[in-house]
Amino acid sequence: MGKGPGFYSEIGKKTKDLLTKDYTYDQKFTVSTATSTGLNFVTTGLKKGEVFAADISTNFKRNNITADVKIDSKSNILATVTVDEFTAGAKSIFSFTIPDTKSGKVEVQYSHDHVGVTGSIGLTPNPVVDVTAAIGSEGLVIGGEVGYDTATGRLTKYNAGVGFTKPDFSTAVTLLDRCDTVKASYIHLINPASRTQVAAEVAHKFSKNENTFTVGGLYELDRLTTVKGRLNNHGKMATLIQHEWRPKSLVTISGEVDTKALDKSAKIGLALALKP
Repeated sequence: MGKGPGFYSEIGKKTKDLLTKDYTYDQKFTVSTATSTGLNFVTTGLKKGEVFAADISTNFKRNNITADVKIDSKSNILATVTVDEFTAGAKSIFSFTIPDTKSGKVEVQYSHDHVGVTGSIGLTPNPVVDVTAAIGSEGLVIGGEVGYDTATGRLTKYNAGVGFTKPDFSTAVTLLDRCDTVKASYIHLINPASRTQVAAEVAHKFSKNENTFTVGGLYELDRLTTVKGRLNNHGKMATLIQHEWRPKSLVTISGEVDTKALDKSAKIGLALALKP
């Protein structure tokens, strides 16, 4: 794929990842293995409250074609076939779920020096069509997305955003929820040696006249251990510690407490990812 400005979904993604990625308040166990022929297997178990769910997925790549198949504990089969660089800068993705006959979808992604475009359409008689576009250069990106339901003739979504990125910081402003929410985000790399980063996100929902403010940070204790934390204006404080005890094998412990209701139990989660 070409370098370009990336895709619309990447606007504000760095801040979102720091504030939300890897936080979990359930128990999750993942094992990844690979064969000598290039076939990869990932087995996942998740305990959420009293409910336990599991799935197994396999991945195989040959030349520019990648096939992914996942089977979950409810006997659903999700299959995805990706063809990379079928023409310069373009990728196509075909996905479907069995037994859901209405789940088929085809997506095309195109990336060039100053533009990134995606388009997807459901494989049904009256499909939903989604299109995103991003244009930019030298760190400045402007983009938007539109969803259209051919069955009802209505727009299912229309959002827009602008982002600016430099090596040590990134900032973005986006309009979400069909322009009902405006969100501004910022992330700053303070110390490259320890990967120390701080991030902030402010959102305002017009229909409810409601504001949400979240701040967070990341600090690398050593090259194998990372600590993250966040706090929002509703008093929810969360933290996690992640340790890579062997290459690509991670253990993550997360916790969240409501500082406005300390009499309530804190949420604790554990995620263990093994790659023998």
